[in-house]
Amino acid sequence: MRASSHSTTDPALIKVIETANWILRDGENILSVRSHGRDRFYLPGGKIDPGETAREAIKREIKEELGVDLIPGTLRQLGTFAGQGHNLPEGAIVRMTCFTGYYCGTLAPEREIAELRWLSPRERHLMAPMGQKITAALFDI
Repeated sequence: MRASSHSTTDPALIKVIETANWILRDGENILSVRSHGRDRFYLPGGKIDPGETAREAIKREIKEELGVDLIPGTLRQLGTFAGQGHNLPEGAIVRMTCFTGYYCGTLAPEREIAELRWLSPRERHLMAPMGQKITAALFDI
């Protein structure tokens, strides 16, 4: 049996996971969520389903995770960030399209969410690496 000459950085072997994520601030604090069985906090949101736009995905994901409705006219895309996914195999890239926007309703953990927390800049180490990267890029200017 021959060893493969492909490395995990071979573009043909890299898996890209497209997500839509919500950035919500309260002063310097940022809303984060932790799923059941996870050790780190994440930016709210999730995978974009086939045939779904990032805007459609963010509205669906936030309703499913936090029980609130994002107000469509207030959604603004902040940017797209990519990097190695937390707790994913080496070479699995998460490409996160981030939005900000207002909501109506009361924030509460739903379904797979065990906890929501407003993390201060000093607590960002509790976030998965991509969340740390994004919040640093957006707010530590």
